[in-house]
Amino acid sequence: LVLFGLLVLTGILMMFSYDPSPERAWASVDSYQRETLFGGLVRGVHFWSANLLLPVVVLHLSRVFLTGGFHGRRRSNWHLGLGIAFFVFLSGFTGYLLPWDQTAYWAITICTEMLGQVPGIGPAIKSAVVGGSEIGAATAVNFYALHVVVTPLAMIFLLTWHFWWVRAAGGVVLPTARADEEGRFVPFSPDLLHREAVVTAGVVAVVLVLAFVFNAPLGEPANPGISPNPTKAPWYFAGVQELLIHFDALFAVLIMPLGIIAGLIAAPYVCDDSEAAGDWFLTGNGRRTALVAAVTALSVVPAFVIVSEFVVGQGGWMPGAPAVVSNGLVPFAILVVGVVAFRIVLGKIFSPTRNELVQAMFVFFFVALLVLTTIGAGFRGAGMSLVWPWQI
Repeated sequence: LVLFGLLVLTGILMMFSYDPSPERAWASVDSYQRETLFGGLVRGVHFWSANLLLPVVVLHLSRVFLTGGFHGRRRSNWHLGLGIAFFVFLSGFTGYLLPWDQTAYWAITICTEMLGQVPGIGPAIKSAVVGGSEIGAATAVNFYALHVVVTPLAMIFLLTWHFWWVRAAGGVVLPTARADEEGRFVPFSPDLLHREAVVTAGVVAVVLVLAFVFNAPLGEPANPGISPNPTKAPWYFAGVQELLIHFDALFAVLIMPLGIIAGLIAAPYVCDDSEAAGDWFLTGNGRRTALVAAVTALSVVPAFVIVSEFVVGQGGWMPGAPAVVSNGLVPFAILVVGVVAFRIVLGKIFSPTRNELVQAMFVFFFVALLVLTTIGAGFRGAGMSLVWPWQI
């Protein structure tokens, strides 16, 4: 909430000088940063608040999931949280283009090309987002309107509803031992009020220090005729771009992301509401299964990337077959079989409860996405080939 407040405040200040047009957007940002009193600091606070808000939201959702606070009477609030996360990522996506520098222009070009590769409806989705056949004036207006009007209003509405539902559900979920020892409720003042004041001051201080020490980047003006090498999506979409290297677009851009989203939406309905919630990973057995899931993802995903890159290569898993089969259906079937086998092995060795098993699968896919994002953002060099980070 503090980071969102900083974004709104600094965003309003920058709106007074920003010009949402391809011809003047970069110059207006450059002028504001260099010539306006404290302009560089304001943009720095906006930049770092945005880049911190994304991982903070993901960590918050993970904390709720891994303490079992997402099902039962908290089911609706979990879905509200997913909606907030969607608009946070939409805000980051739309705001990334607004400086209109070379990095932002080509990163958004990559993202919109991903949308365009969705079979059937992809071109229509891309045209609606871009406002035409290519990124231009209509794109700047679309992204600016989404960034400064639609996403803030949607988040204010959802955040208000989210906080109200926390109270309606009886407060945040507490560890069993702590709830028994301290009781279910504590006074708002001084207990909660003082803690939130301290955390607020700490967050603002961290953002200010980052803004003072590290300027918000602004590259050269966008040049549609010269693409950088490599051309990468924003870091928070690097995992999807990495998937696109190893899978056909139908699976990388549509089936797999929608499968993960559907799994997050359906998770509260799969869990057993009668099991206690509040403790991290629920039990000692839950912690062991989650640890095995994390280690498995850390081992299997890099191995898959290396095999796909250096053994399988451009020809796909079935050279000569259509790309949707060779680079789509076959590796996806291998993935599904592997996940099912892993779930069976976990059940045989640890005999987890239904909720422990759901959490273990969540940890597996979460760590797998982190690994893919790290590889895509930090280990892809010229031509999107695998290199060490210091070689980029």
